[in-house]
Amino acid sequence: MIIKNFVELAETEERKLALEIADAGLAAVDTQKVVKETVNLSGDKLRISNEEFRLAEIEHIFVVGVGKCSLSAAGALEEILGSKLTGGTVIDVRSGKLNKIQAISGDHPMPTEKNVSATDEIISLLKNATEKDLVIFIISGGGSTLLCHPENMTCLDEAEILRHLYGAGAGIKKINTLRKHISTARGGFLAKYAYPANAVALIFSDVPGDDLEFIASGPTIRDTTTVKDAKKIVDEFNLAEKAGLKAINLVETPKENKYFENIKNILVVSNKVALAAMAEKAKSNGFRAEIVTATLVGESEDVGLEIVEKLHGEKNKTILLYGGETVVTGHSLGKGGRAQELALSALRILEKDELILALGSDGRDNTDFAGALCDSITKGKANKLGLTPGEYLRGNTAYYFFEKTGDYIKTGDTGRNVADFVVAVKS
Repeated sequence: MIIKNFVELAETEERKLALEIADAGLAAVDTQKVVKETVNLSGDKLRISNEEFRLAEIEHIFVVGVGKCSLSAAGALEEILGSKLTGGTVIDVRSGKLNKIQAISGDHPMPTEKNVSATDEIISLLKNATEKDLVIFIISGGGSTLLCHPENMTCLDEAEILRHLYGAGAGIKKINTLRKHISTARGGFLAKYAYPANAVALIFSDVPGDDLEFIASGPTIRDTTTVKDAKKIVDEFNLAEKAGLKAINLVETPKENKYFENIKNILVVSNKVALAAMAEKAKSNGFRAEIVTATLVGESEDVGLEIVEKLHGEKNKTILLYGGETVVTGHSLGKGGRAQELALSALRILEKDELILALGSDGRDNTDFAGALCDSITKGKANKLGLTPGEYLRGNTAYYFFEKTGDYIKTGDTGRNVADFVVAVKS
């Protein structure tokens, strides 16, 4: 079981099933499994998805990774490539040791100088690659923060900008559009540095809709946004003034086609894979399962209510499944995450035969909790403890509510990142 407090939470058959469904989703997107299904070495032939390389024509193979999947994926690539691998560098939120690849632990969710230094290491490696080399990129969620390389600003300036964007409930595409234009490592810059080497990017999606150029701010993809687009976001949120900066220096991303001719960007996994496995698990237990959407967005508090309202109208033995990424406006005010906020909001109108489970697939819903589970048991605990969901929602402090009821989900860092899951059960 990936969910560490499964036994403590599984007080009823409905809870047990919801937890098993979530666990099945996490298991389906296991990073090492995904890499081993995508990359194969047979004799002199290296196959990566539909791309094939003859090793006799390659001088060096480097692995470069960013994001919450990079450490696990790099470990799998070391196993597959063995002595054929030259080396590489990956930046993850987790710490670990690899045999040939340098593994650096960076800070998240806000960038620091540690991240800038790690990004320098990657850029230096890529600039030394030649047309005889192959670079295998690992691109995953969390990579935007870890891949920090500001131009005429500091990582602290960037962190302040992000705080205001998060607090205003800005969506991931707006956030990452701006991130591309305040960095010389995102928005296609890594592809530029790797040129003229051959390159393949294994992309793990945490962005609703799987738009590749916004996953980790698209460091290996030709950017379709411009400085003008970024400037609109700066003005919309009045970011210079709110972040206490005289100006926000914006840089244009590489647009020349030649930098992208030698690179193949491959989506290797998304939450659709997890949701399919979750639906299968629900059906095998005699429930009707519906994948409502893999692109869930919106304000967490509102979405929680909308999901339960839909659940009210379903027949018994129905499970609704959602994947995506909601937002919490004003989140900087308190402690919690979007999954916990969604579950807590849902609790207010849940009926006795209904249950909501929400969690972040990376295991960290902006806290050490992966998410939370709510049902009539949770309501009973809250009543006994004198806890009012609305009070915790107002302060964006869902973490403390679930800490008191004990209905939080713990997984630790999962080494996966395909956004969030919601399991809605009507028994």
